[in-house]
Formats: sequence, structure tokens, C-alpha cells
Amino acid sequence: MKKILFLAFPALLVACGAQNKKIENADPMEFANTITASELKEHLYTFASDEYEGRNTGEPGQKKAAEYIVNEYEKIGIKTPKAMNNYYQVIPTEYFKGKLKASENVLGFIEGSEKPEEVLVISSHYDHVGVDDKGNIYNGADDGGSGPMGLLEIAEAFAEAKKAGYTPKRSILFLHLTGEEKGLLGSKYYTQNPVMPLENTVANLNMDMIGRIDPAHEGNDNYIYLIGSDRLSTELHDLSEEVNNKYMNMELDYKYNDENDPNRFYYRSDHYNFAKNNIPVIFYFNGTHADYHKPTDTAEKISYSALEKRAKLAFLTAWEIVNRDARLVVDKAEETTAGK
Repeated sequence: MKKILFLAFPALLVACGAQNKKIENADPMEFANTITASELKEHLYTFASDEYEGRNTGEPGQKKAAEYIVNEYEKIGIKTPKAMNNYYQVIPTEYFKGKLKASENVLGFIEGSEKPEEVLVISSHYDHVGVDDKGNIYNGADDGGSGPMGLLEIAEAFAEAKKAGYTPKRSILFLHLTGEEKGLLGSKYYTQNPVMPLENTVANLNMDMIGRIDPAHEGNDNYIYLIGSDRLSTELHDLSEEVNNKYMNMELDYKYNDENDPNRFYYRSDHYNFAKNNIPVIFYFNGTHADYHKPTDTAEKISYSALEKRAKLAFLTAWEIVNRDARLVVDKAEETTAGK
């Protein structure tokens, strides 16, 4: 017994030492590089397969997709928020005014080491539009598939950093949203029923359609459209640019960030429910393509090299947000009645 205790003591010291590593000494690219095209492809070929029946809100395929995400979080050691008994934030059918069956947001969580009450929300919707009257399955590999699988890889990268002793200073909520296709309903429900106070949410990074290359960038897997980064926080926009310049050198395209853009993408994905509450946001988006909301949006058409780069950029941006000394300043706040 004494010998066993003697051997265990140094191991305990090593473990404690790992837990106390200074985040400033970490190389975030070490963990960003755990995000790989091969793992993303493996995830997405399953998640966007016919077996998931287009992941329509409240239907069996969406429930199965939620289970897939939960199973992955359990594998990589991502826990639930303390306020929850499991990973599911259930949205009752009454919230949908009886037009949809009850559905679920899926929430994973890493608690911060220094400022646990402050939280960064990284989000992506995982629902899609289901099956049509002719039996065509809308797999939504890009729309509703690429984002949440990128989010799983980002969560795994943060989990690996934590295992190595680098716990983020602020908390991170990995938020997989339902009901986006029905009118941003999952994110609306979350912002009305947050697991941590909205005033403690420092930013939202939202990914929706990040796996394809649009016609304007044909042959280029090194771009991403950014929307909203400068709408509420100049600091967030500058931080995003600096992170990209330091680590990724991607082409950041702001075409759709123009307030006069007729597509109005700023208002059309889940980040907007956070922005309405004066929470700074970045929306990562690959642009439109001919397979949008068609049965032809399938896994073999995804550019996995592009998806890997975009997920890495989001991870590295998140790393900087959660580990900087000061909370992001909101210098362009607007009056709002969101969530009322």
C-alpha cells in the first residue's frame, strides 16, 4: 500500500501541475490542428445521410441528429451546463403554437477557470427541412450539417486543450440549435430562456453553411464571408482580423456585411437573436450555391479542406475571446426589445 501511494503521489503532482498551466503559454494552433478534414468528413457523411431523414424540426430524424451530437460530446468529455440535468434544452410544442412537435437545442459546456460567469456562445443549427411529398430527402449537408459538425470539432479542440492543462479563462457554451429553418426559433427560445444570464454572454460566433465554395470563389478554399463582426463591437472586428492575420491568412469577404445588402443575411441566421440583445456576433458563411434547400445538398459536394480552415478560424477567434484579459466592449449598442 505504501509503495502504491508513493508512486501515485508524483502522478498527482503532475496532474495538478497540468491543471494550473498558464493559458498564455499555450500554442492554440496545436489544438486547432486537431480539427481535420478527415474527421469532419466522417461526421458529415453520417449526419447528412438518408438515415437522418432531413432532420426536420420535431421529427424522428432531428431527434436522431440530437442523439448523435450528445454521443459525440460524451466521447470527447464535454459536459452539460451546471443548470441542466442533461444536454437537451427541450422546447415544448406550445412554444411552436402547436404547429411543430417538441424539439431540442443541444448544449455542451466548458467552465472557465478565471471568469466562469462570463460565457462565449458558439452556435450552429442542426435542423433542416426533412422530406418532401415525393419522398425526396433534403440531407442538408451544407445547410444544417457543416456548421454543427464544425462545432463538434471546435468543442473537441477545446476539450483537448483542457486535458493538456489549458482551461479557458471564460466559459464556453457549444449551442446546437433546432428550429432555425422554421424562423430562428431555437435561438429565439434560448435567448428567452438562457442557461446563463444574457448580460454575461460576451459574444456569439455562429456558423451556418460553411462547407461549400460559392461561384464567386470557384477554385478557392481559403475564403469565408464574415457578417456582423463590426455591427456592435469594433473590438470584435479588430480581434477577428488580427487572429486571421496571425494564424490563417484567409480571405475575409465582407460583401454580405453591407447594411444595404439585399440578401439581408445578417437577419437570417441564429446569431441575430443574440445581436438583438446587443451581444456582439460573427456569422461565418460560405455564400449561396445551386443546391441550397434542394435534395442535392449532399455530403460528397462539401469541400472538406474549406470546412477545416473555417472551423479552425472560428476556434482560434473563440480562443482569443475567452482568454483575453478584458471582456469585449460593445461600443455600438442599439435600443432593443428583443426577447420580450
